[in-house]
Amino acid sequence: MLRYWTAGESHGKALLALIDGFPAGLTIDQNLINHELRLRQGGYGRGGRQKLEQDTVEILTGVWQSQTLGSPIALQVANNDYKLERLKELERPRPGHADLTGAIKYLGSIRGVLERSSARETAARVAAGALARQLLSQFGIETIGYVVELGEMPIGRGDSLTQSVDVVRKLRESSSIYSVDPTRDKEAEEYIDRMADEGDTLGGIIEVRVDGLPFGLGTHAQWDRKLDGKLAQAVMAVQAIKGVEIGMGFEAARTRGSKVHDPIHYDASQSHLPNLGYVRPSNNAGGLEGGMTNGQSLILRAAKKPISTLRKPLDSIRMEDKQPHRASYERSDVCAISAAAIIVEHVVAFELASALVDKFGGDSLIEMKARYELFLELARKHPAPE
Repeated sequence: MLRYWTAGESHGKALLALIDGFPAGLTIDQNLINHELRLRQGGYGRGGRQKLEQDTVEILTGVWQSQTLGSPIALQVANNDYKLERLKELERPRPGHADLTGAIKYLGSIRGVLERSSARETAARVAAGALARQLLSQFGIETIGYVVELGEMPIGRGDSLTQSVDVVRKLRESSSIYSVDPTRDKEAEEYIDRMADEGDTLGGIIEVRVDGLPFGLGTHAQWDRKLDGKLAQAVMAVQAIKGVEIGMGFEAARTRGSKVHDPIHYDASQSHLPNLGYVRPSNNAGGLEGGMTNGQSLILRAAKKPISTLRKPLDSIRMEDKQPHRASYERSDVCAISAAAIIVEHVVAFELASALVDKFGGDSLIEMKARYELFLELARKHPAPE
């Protein structure tokens, strides 16, 4: 089983990711992890914290001469803005945060809750996901996340679903908001600036696409092992994500069945691909049927709410005497939808890597590849002639 945990506080010494079950024999590119960490800090509308931090990963355990050992891997992202012990308690909980609920749950301080619930923690999740992406790439699986809506502004994906992931990645990285339509950047930046002037914040919708997935990651056999459920949990557990949909998602409920379900065709010229030659004229299922990958591209979207910390704070109370006050304000972003595109991509990547290890798992990458190739060979012959 491939899994991970994170530890650390927003203004603590460091953030940690502990990864267990990673196969031996994969050569790790630390620069790739650092590149993704920098992307997470970017995007128009981010706050001053991103100028203080220069996120880089340090691999503490589980790797020797750049190769994974099969033992637990510990990743560390240090906080330059370490000042936890000097920070004071917040007197007034902020609506939309874990402040009030967490303080009551633990019968403790708001500070103790907000430092852990902060989205700063996602730096550790991106580091873990960037490691997982390097495993996926060994099997020809590529991921990309991008912004398709900014607040009330639809951006869309254009022709990105028919273009290679590499082309889409170049488009995203040329966009200041990480969309696949950089021509909309100026309009988007003006929208974000207007919200900043009004003391308000923006959310949006992210799409993640994954190509190269084989048949059969996940299972129909038990509810807690269905891949769509595991993906939904992983994405919903990202701070500020309020909804997840796969393929057509909610639109499928509004559409008749003959327009929803994807016909199955066969193209022998594609039998050498992970889809084994089974092709679909549409991909409304988003690459998942019955809790399993079906050889098509995975398409997942996530809805991110606007940032809860407002420059013009909402009504709250002072915890000490329960008297009405404005909520506390701590330095924050105006819009972090771009960062969310990177974060969601990487939590999706880790869940897919976990499903890959579950199906083809072994102690080493060599063993996994051998099992993968054997599966494809057997699947191409299925059903065997009598």
